[in-house]
Order: sequence, then C-alpha cells, then structure tokens
Amino acid sequence: MPTPKKGPRLASSPAHERLMLANMATSLFQHGRITTTLPKAKRLRPLAERLITFAKRGDLHSRRRVMRVIRNKSVVHVLFTQIAEQMEQREGGYTRIVKIAPRKGDSTPAAVIELVTEPVSPKKAVVKEAEAATKVAAATEAPVEETAAAEAPVEVPAETAAEETADKAE
Repeated sequence: MPTPKKGPRLASSPAHERLMLANMATSLFQHGRITTTLPKAKRLRPLAERLITFAKRGDLHSRRRVMRVIRNKSVVHVLFTQIAEQMEQREGGYTRIVKIAPRKGDSTPAAVIELVTEPVSPKKAVVKEAEAATKVAAATEAPVEETAAAEAPVEVPAETAAEETADKAE
C-alpha cells in the first residue's frame, strides 16, 4: 500500500477522506466508471486495485476485508462474482484514468476513472516469454557460437550467393 501523503488531505480530515474514497470505490464498482477530479481519481486508484486483488482471492477473509471499505453487500457481491472474474487473467492495472476537460465551475482538472474490461491479449504474454527466452539463450550460447565460428569458417553455397547479389541489384 502506498504511504499516506503528508499535508492537507482531499477533504477536511483523514476520516472524511477515507469515507469519501470508500463511496467513490462503491460507485466505481457499481457503475464501471465515474467522473471526478484528477487528484481524487489518483487517490482512488490504489484503493480500487487493492480491493479487486482481494476479490480475485475470493475467500471469506478477503470478503470481510472488502466489506470494511465497501458497506453495500450487493456491490461486494458484484465485485467478487463479475468484476473479479473479468480481471482473472490480468495481473494488475485494473483501472484506467483518462483526463478530460476541466470542470466549468471552478476549472479544476477533471478525469474519468474506469475499470479496464478488455481481455488481456495472450499474444503479449507469449511475446514477453519469447523475448525472455531469447535473451537467456543468447546469453548462454554467445560463447559457444564465438568458439565455433573461430574454429571453422562457414561456406556459402554458390546458389545462395547468386540470389543475394540479384536481390541487392533490384
């Protein structure tokens, strides 16, 4: 959990800020997205992501810890059944903050905070695994290739050399 900020809070007291964030988290899980000020959205993100992580665990202790923050049982049920199921493949980054035009009344920077509902692309995970495997293989095989290259030169067949020169000419 991030360390609490020193200095003034979003509201008049830490208790009021805690209640305000709990209400915003409840609205976020209920509606999927909320529009608020940018500082409030930035303070809500770690709380919401931690609650979703508890919901992904799914046990009774996690449900009780979430119920400390979100007092609405129907919203907690939706969080544990629907939202946690959507986020099962995702390893983090459950929320997205998008900056929008400032509020008209006081020109405060506004933002939309929403749940990321797009499925995780399995291709990205495979690409990361492949890149990691390539780096490991390159690190371990580099000395072997250097010694093999020093021992015997590689001969290129005449057909391949002719094709390469024809490609370069075009």
